[in-house]
Amino acid sequence: MATIPGGGTIMDPMHLYRARRDKERRGVLKTYKILGFISSVAYICVGTYGRVYKAVLLPPPKAASAKSALPSSTRAALSLPKDKLPSPSFTEDNDPLNNPEMCMRPGDRPAKTGDVFAIKKFKPDKEGDVLTYAGISQSGAREIMLNRELHHRNLVSLREVILEDKSIYMVFEYAEHDFLQIIHYHSQTARASIPPSTLRRLLHQLLCGVHFLHSNFVLHRDLKPANILVTSQGVVKIGDLGLARLWHKPLAQQGLYGGDKVVVTIWYRAPELILGAKHYTAAVDIWAVGCIYAELLSLRPIFKGDEAKMDGKKSLPFQRDQMGKICEVLGPVKPEQWPGIIHMPEYRTYQATGPYPHSNPLAPWYHARSSSSEGYDILIKMFEWDPARRITAKNALRHPWFQEEGGVDTKSVFEGSSITYPTRRVTHEDNGDAKMGSLPQSMAGGRLPSSSNFRPASGNISQPAVRKKARI
Repeated sequence: MATIPGGGTIMDPMHLYRARRDKERRGVLKTYKILGFISSVAYICVGTYGRVYKAVLLPPPKAASAKSALPSSTRAALSLPKDKLPSPSFTEDNDPLNNPEMCMRPGDRPAKTGDVFAIKKFKPDKEGDVLTYAGISQSGAREIMLNRELHHRNLVSLREVILEDKSIYMVFEYAEHDFLQIIHYHSQTARASIPPSTLRRLLHQLLCGVHFLHSNFVLHRDLKPANILVTSQGVVKIGDLGLARLWHKPLAQQGLYGGDKVVVTIWYRAPELILGAKHYTAAVDIWAVGCIYAELLSLRPIFKGDEAKMDGKKSLPFQRDQMGKICEVLGPVKPEQWPGIIHMPEYRTYQATGPYPHSNPLAPWYHARSSSSEGYDILIKMFEWDPARRITAKNALRHPWFQEEGGVDTKSVFEGSSITYPTRRVTHEDNGDAKMGSLPQSMAGGRLPSSSNFRPASGNISQPAVRKKARI
């Protein structure tokens, strides 16, 4: 409140602005039409932190009648001349808060009515049968912060964040496919490998996104097929930045290790992480990219170990089985290959829990699936034991493999392919969400198989297995 001559008072202009903004802000269900629930960990770890919904943008509300931006009582108190009053033509149509085109950055595309989006709703904390509202999780705060700051063709785009009824909604661009779906299609439906040109383009666009993250001092720390989206236009989009961290300030927030005892899903975890490294680099993401490349090639995880669970003291056990799976393919690691291994916290445990296989079948494994020597070369550089010697995303993009068979200079990873991948399905089961669960019965559909069921079939391709998660 402010005092004016004569003893009257007027409202603080910012208070008026915020009150008007809050009153006119459109809620989730007034802005979007919910089509159904998406079972996709690419947008979020569904079931743990919240749910993801497929939605379309509704038409904007009709313009309100023209009126002054200030109430009559305030204008009278200010005794402003009529020619100094705010224009009475200020309506919702030309309000920047309701017109995305007036707030666009260069290169942004305004959303149109009918555009499809993915809406992530964070679940509140629950103690017993009582819901508590303790604020946003560390993972959610990171994801919002990084998605608002980072903009790249190969990163999933965050359109807006909506706060409503003590719930947080993140609205992302919608992607029809992901790497795990593509692997599932080729392993169980087509029963054929991914075309080499498509595989090369998928990996190239993935590396473009990873290079952008690393160039901006961001580690993703949870790269896996389920987190790599592909739009219907054939553009790869890296999703799920919930475990991503800035690494240009290693001492801030207790370092990279602080707050996250476990990072990277077990099958894609680099050996330095398995050996307990508290200080690590962008090389952990490159190892994960190598695992994804191998999985796209063989249609099954290359290092499929069983995860050792934490004990009651919450101490992290040594992942012996996962380390053994890596050694089965690459052979046991020696200090000559990785001088820094002797300084790893779990090095003695690694030695004590041996012996590990002494073979190195990576070369025959690869050449049984591909005849490209350059493709094998980039894979072994991604699987370098020593993180300091592991290839970077920048150098990987320059690798000659990407110039084979006409190169990768195409906007769509599907260019030249006759394969039509199935679209995502949505489900309308009763999920206990009164706000988001009110879906039209006519839209009822089947459930998209969860990631735990997205495994290759039997026979020459591996049996279904539960995909491990490693989040704290």
